[in-house]
Amino acid sequence: MTTPDLIPVPASITDPASFGFAACEGGVCAAAGIRATGVHAGFRADPNRLDMALVAADEPCVCAATFTQNRFCAAPVQVSRPRAASGHAQAVLLNSGNANASTGEPGVACALASAACVAKELGCADEDVLVASTGVIGVQQPLWPFEQAMPAAVESLAHSPAAAHAAARAVMTTDTVPKEVSLEGTVPCGPDGAPITVHVGGFVKGSGMIMPNMATMLCVLATDAPLTAQAAQKALSAAVSVTFNKVTVDSDTSTNDSCFLLATGATGGEPIDCDSTAFAQVANAIRCAAEQLARKIAADGEGATKLVTVDVVGAATDADADTVARAIANSPLVKTAIFGHDANWGRVAGAAGKCGVVFDQYQVDIDFLGVPVLRAGLPLPMDEGDMLRRFEEPEVTIAVNLGQGDASARIWTCDLTHDYVTINGDYRT
Repeated sequence: MTTPDLIPVPASITDPASFGFAACEGGVCAAAGIRATGVHAGFRADPNRLDMALVAADEPCVCAATFTQNRFCAAPVQVSRPRAASGHAQAVLLNSGNANASTGEPGVACALASAACVAKELGCADEDVLVASTGVIGVQQPLWPFEQAMPAAVESLAHSPAAAHAAARAVMTTDTVPKEVSLEGTVPCGPDGAPITVHVGGFVKGSGMIMPNMATMLCVLATDAPLTAQAAQKALSAAVSVTFNKVTVDSDTSTNDSCFLLATGATGGEPIDCDSTAFAQVANAIRCAAEQLARKIAADGEGATKLVTVDVVGAATDADADTVARAIANSPLVKTAIFGHDANWGRVAGAAGKCGVVFDQYQVDIDFLGVPVLRAGLPLPMDEGDMLRRFEEPEVTIAVNLGQGDASARIWTCDLTHDYVTINGDYRT
């Protein structure tokens, strides 16, 4: 019997070589004109745990941002959203250990005052400082850690991989590892289209309470490409829509999600606007960085042992594809089967069929772990021993073809384990 071909799925953009970039060192500090630090300010009791990060440009620069759509948005989001809308900023201040969410006017006042602490030490305008927080909801955030730690934090700002790494560590909550990325490549933005080397780097935190829009995540990206404000926002919004907004660990959306992009233009060259020849290449680099970080969020989901990639193709509309993919990715039965190394494709079919999207079950194909298991709605023979061996890989892939059209969607998630319950049952203690 001939083995059916695998379902064709959209190409990934995680390989920077596909658009002329390569991995490099530096994290968020890979971008020229960016300094960073991570310190212990006092939000957490453990003096050895970093809990405040600061990323600062050498001077005010282009800025773009996206934020949570949760109606219970936190005070830092309320402060940073209108500031980022100006299209410029100089610094991003982040803390872990306290979300400053559902804290009313005192919370907003604290967020404003914390930004003022940064502005005083950097010598910039208060409005050029953006703020973000992560941690427990509903607890008033103290100002004294910001006041106490800020002079030394600003003094310790550095343009180095170590400084970038410290910033990435300082925003971790239930994350088990810091999550960073940095890329470099040449783009035609010099005089007469001459090539100039530019960088994109950044970090993200996120492990639980993850589903768009965006995911419990704080992210800072930076580039030294000379993007205009409009180009920076277009590139970031497009990247977020297909990366951070396609991650789900547990279907819950945070109150604090924030993603910032600082574009220093420190490499020089002609301004890159949305119509520039170089725009697509830089936008791809930003998307690639975001996709790598998004996959790291899913792989580090609370208690997770597997990164799971769900592709749905052949849908009538993009919305249908997204709905089906999310139904599969959020299904506790699918996620626990993966944790148990059970290639139970029936749970995938059931999740797809329950979500309200119209399709003919006898036109549906499913691949599980890179193996065809369902064609035209009917099961194929499956070698259980081979499937168990495939579960040894760190990533589990699921592909579904609905046979209804040309639309597709990709969602990243993880398995659901005993540890997820333990972590979230004890979160406030």
